Amino acid sequence: MSSDGRAASGPKSEGYETKERYSAIIEKIFTAKFKPGMRMVDFVREELETVAGQLQIKLPKNLGDLVYSFRYRADLPEKIRAAAGKGETWIIRPIGKAHYRLALVADHPIQPNVNLATTKVPDSTPGIVTKYAFDDEQALLARLRYNRLIDVFTGVTCYSLQNHLRTTVPEMGQVETDELYVGLDKKGAHYVFPIQAKGGRQ
Repeated sequence: MSSDGRAASGPKSEGYETKERYSAIIEKIFTAKFKPGMRMVDFVREELETVAGQLQIKLPKNLGDLVYSFRYRADLPEKIRAAAGKGETWIIRPIGKAHYRLALVADHPIQPNVNLATTKVPDSTPGIVTKYAFDDEQALLARLRYNRLIDVFTGVTCYSLQNHLRTTVPEMGQVETDELYVGLDKKGAHYVFPIQAKGGRQ
């Protein structure tokens, strides 16, 4: 309470859901920089903190989750999507350490090919694993391993090497893959398969 009896102002996080907080921040960054005809809008991680302060929104400890969310889990705000032309969409790309780019690209959603045959694979996940598994990425990755789905669909004998592999790529910055598989075919050739998994109900 302030000295004049009014409630003191503070972070508005309590009034925002996580998705709303993230949308408000990325939308403000975009609208502050975008001009008609632009096909890219660059920003740095520090701007997330600056804009959150302006909006009185408390950020999560992991700032990268905001960018990750819009890259893989959630749609960008309507105001950003409306700035795309017909047949185009905005995406977020990493372009360096803590540097990102909202880029306008052709919209080619991934859809199942109806002309391909369906491969039916019996679920070999142990019942006790299914019983206690969460509805998340790790549970999905476990089902991939138990059912050897990477082997089935690549035709290569594969082995899980590492979960959550993080590395740095020049001109991209830090990248992370949920699981890394290595494989071997009948001719002795070696393969590497980075796997990105998305759990949870849509």
